[in-house]
Amino acid sequence: MGRKQSKSNFVRRHGLSITAGVVLLTWLVLYIVSDDQTHWGSFFGNAIADWTGLFVMVLATKHLYEKGSKESRQPFPGFLDHPVFEKLREHSLTVFLLITGAMWTWLFARSDPQGKWGQVAGNIVSEWTQILGLVLMTKKLKEAGSKESK
Repeated sequence: MGRKQSKSNFVRRHGLSITAGVVLLTWLVLYIVSDDQTHWGSFFGNAIADWTGLFVMVLATKHLYEKGSKESRQPFPGFLDHPVFEKLREHSLTVFLLITGAMWTWLFARSDPQGKWGQVAGNIVSEWTQILGLVLMTKKLKEAGSKESK
């Protein structure tokens, strides 16, 4: 009985990331078996980029911190007493997005932009710039009616 409750708690605590991951995996499988020159194939490719962004935001905001962003989680305690490491900790979400965004950009630059996976990589680069922009904008800008902006 304790083991069943343990599984239930795990699913309850991680249900959003599990579900987003399953949806992303579904889009990947559908894109692999589809023709990217059809409407459905094109849709699946776009969905991969969108759901990759959503999946990363769920996981990144769960584990990383961005100083000044209301949506960001509370920072983990400093592990090394050095100003460089403190800056990295305070901006770990931005650092993560910059590094992974650079990797996606590198991949896109070396792929055929008209190829099946080149289009997906280009859409993911677009998604990453949008996510990074949102993280940076939420540090300083407010939106009336948003509880995070109070």
